[in-house]
Amino acid sequence: MNKLKQAWRNNWVGYLFLSPWLIGVLTLSAIPMLASLYLSFTSYDMFTPPKFIGLDNYATMFQDAKWRDSLRVTSMYVFLGVPLQLIFALAIALFLNRGISGLKFYRAIYYVPSLFGGSVAIALLWRQLFGSKGLVNSFLTTLGFETKNWIASPDTALYTLIVLMIWQFGSPMVIFLAGLKQVPIELYEASKIDGASKWKQFSRVTLPLITPVVFFNLVMQIIGAFQAFTSAYIISGGSGGPLNSTLFYTLYLYQKGFTHFQMGYASAMAWFLLLFIACATAILFITSKKWVYYQE
Repeated sequence: MNKLKQAWRNNWVGYLFLSPWLIGVLTLSAIPMLASLYLSFTSYDMFTPPKFIGLDNYATMFQDAKWRDSLRVTSMYVFLGVPLQLIFALAIALFLNRGISGLKFYRAIYYVPSLFGGSVAIALLWRQLFGSKGLVNSFLTTLGFETKNWIASPDTALYTLIVLMIWQFGSPMVIFLAGLKQVPIELYEASKIDGASKWKQFSRVTLPLITPVVFFNLVMQIIGAFQAFTSAYIISGGSGGPLNSTLFYTLYLYQKGFTHFQMGYASAMAWFLLLFIACATAILFITSKKWVYYQE
């Protein structure tokens, strides 16, 4: 007890400066999370008191065909979009790492899509670009190709969102570029002496040494992609159409909670998403021991 009092006396100034953050964590994160956990076991429409129903929300969720569609669509979005985005970001980072002039300018320009890519304005612009009379179709017409309404077709609507995700490559690109700067030049010089080609230099020197950066970008982008909402909401008009082809998990969660007022069911969906992302992240950490190389 005396040690606690002594620690408080020695550190009270620090606790005082931390108090706004601590209050924010409690009021804006911890308490709402606990409340949503409780609500996930209830039937709650936001107008009447919640009624405890146990695991019924979770049982209903697994029987909900639309819920399964939203999970499938989101998984396709993540497992197709994230690798393509990281490959594109790494390619741009390799290009910028060649020592071109105006590096700071290009780095800033390429980072801009990550700043604005998740905004409503960009989503609206994307809907216009891939619409029946959009710029993409105008370009295809000039080349003599057949056009279509990419957003309105269930076969292509999701891929337009994946393209938008790839376009937001700025954040992982900057991190890749920082990792490439840390690769010792001596290793490239030694590989040249041994007669290694550019591809072998990349596959045997560059890639193994930046695997921690690849791992970090992979984890962060997967977590972010599972939570994507704005682009699907704007481009589909909040419906997730056509034929549920853009029904992201978060969009369906929003529909259940704020359109159908099934807040208990939406809370159960939110907690399932949290556990799903946690499991995916845990798998990445477990498997990283086999392919991520850390220098001693």
